[in-house]
Amino acid sequence: MANLIYATVCSLDGYIAEPGKSDWSMPDEEVHQFVNDLERSMGTYLYGRRMYETMVFWETASAAPDEPPVFHGYAEIWRAAEKIVYSRTLQEVSSARTRIEREFDPDAVRRLKQSAAADIAIAGPELAGQAIAAGLVDECRLFLCPVVAGGGKRALPDMARGQLELLDERRFRSGVVHVHYRVRV
Repeated sequence: MANLIYATVCSLDGYIAEPGKSDWSMPDEEVHQFVNDLERSMGTYLYGRRMYETMVFWETASAAPDEPPVFHGYAEIWRAAEKIVYSRTLQEVSSARTRIEREFDPDAVRRLKQSAAADIAIAGPELAGQAIAAGLVDECRLFLCPVVAGGGKRALPDMARGQLELLDERRFRSGVVHVHYRVRV
């Protein structure tokens, strides 16, 4: 059975983006390589429309020869994975290995977890919040940036509740700290 993993980059006060500015969330090469190593185990990504529209950049990202190898590595990882986009408004996708689902169906995600040969990533706080509320998320991986945003979009919505068990942590030269938790049922 595959694990459903929510991973996100956030400020120390728990925001993924602040109004008008979020360049602090861009990983340096050390953090990016670590992310690539984690993402290699993912076979499927679950996205809401907005997150998909941000991430679809990776479908053609390898065309930038001046980017570092970790950049190209992530593009390859992303393109190799299946993608499911939950949206009522998106009419078509612009990436391979991608399909649209009109509603988030917890039972369908449970079946996907049972049948998947590789782990599943869920991205975006609203979608992850729905999955956490449904008891579907097995692990959370937070990349805490050394910044206090003071507001913006929260990494975890207010209704996301659960007990966590710390599995691992890692500090990076940039001051970013990765914390890896198992969600306890």
